[in-house]
Amino acid sequence: MEPSMDVSSEVFILLSENSTDEPGSGDDRDYQEVCLEKNNADFNRIFLPTIFSIIFLMGIVGNGLVIIVMGYQKKLRSMTDKYRLHLSVADLLFVITLPFWSVDAVISWYFGNALCKVVHIIYTVNLYSSVLILAFISLDRYLAIVHATNSQRPRKLLAERIIYVGVWLPAVLLTVPDMIFATTRDGVCQRFYPHDDWLISFRFQHILVGLVLPGLIILTCYCIIISKLSQSKGHQKRKALKTTVILILAFFACWLPYYIGISIETFILLGIIKNGCNFEAVVNKWISITEALAFFHCCLNPILYAFLGAKFKTSAQNALTSVSRGSSLKILSKGKRGHSSVSTESESSSFHSS
Repeated sequence: MEPSMDVSSEVFILLSENSTDEPGSGDDRDYQEVCLEKNNADFNRIFLPTIFSIIFLMGIVGNGLVIIVMGYQKKLRSMTDKYRLHLSVADLLFVITLPFWSVDAVISWYFGNALCKVVHIIYTVNLYSSVLILAFISLDRYLAIVHATNSQRPRKLLAERIIYVGVWLPAVLLTVPDMIFATTRDGVCQRFYPHDDWLISFRFQHILVGLVLPGLIILTCYCIIISKLSQSKGHQKRKALKTTVILILAFFACWLPYYIGISIETFILLGIIKNGCNFEAVVNKWISITEALAFFHCCLNPILYAFLGAKFKTSAQNALTSVSRGSSLKILSKGKRGHSSVSTESESSSFHSS
């Protein structure tokens, strides 16, 4: 699966290569496909850079702050904090690639073949690792709330060891198609498959690993959690229940529209849906919009999993205060050069008392 600007052109190429023209309609269909592809490219040229710029700025600030705070409180990290750190690293890696895709949408890909593979690999790693980490977080919440009395050991095992085998290893292995098929041709950076059957196979894999399996885990765990919390009373329990519902809605709101689009597109490639070129263009535009909007999960994750917590807010304030104080001390120490040791001590004392 590619970023949205590649999906549209890839499907049009496959459709044009594998279509059989009806008598008297071949020229019209060829013209219509070229025209619709151009319209879709014009739309992406304006829409995608705008959305990507917003996500880039929000993602850099949000995930960067999470990583700084988690690095500051090494000894105080809970198991949930460790998941948040993994999630922010994956999201930060991804948002760094968005400027490349923005330039690609506006003009074309001119960053070379090696960088084409790299950004596709990072995209795929983030795509799978982020959703699998969300599944791990839901399992951790399930163990902590439903099996609170004897969940410490399995939770620690999940957070410190199994996460590498269950998240990062599959995410890296799933980049093999990017390593093989991602390349540049005529200013286009995308996966070029030898046959459209390859695209269909990888599309089903993407839907299964990227939505169905982790989605079932997330939905099952949180439904059980909601059932458990709904039986409890108290303000904290109600707040936890509200946060849990927000987490479920955010996940499916971000990704479900996009997966509906690529599912329909897959059925078009299989020949199950045959509604003509206009319908295919609408589906391609739908995928471009919903995939770009799905990328907002990189910005939402720090908010939902970090900023909603009072503990994180306190840690963030302490970390930023510490960084600011360290910078002030460094500037102050530079200004002290050439002064006597007596004056240095007095300045230092006045600084700490202020």
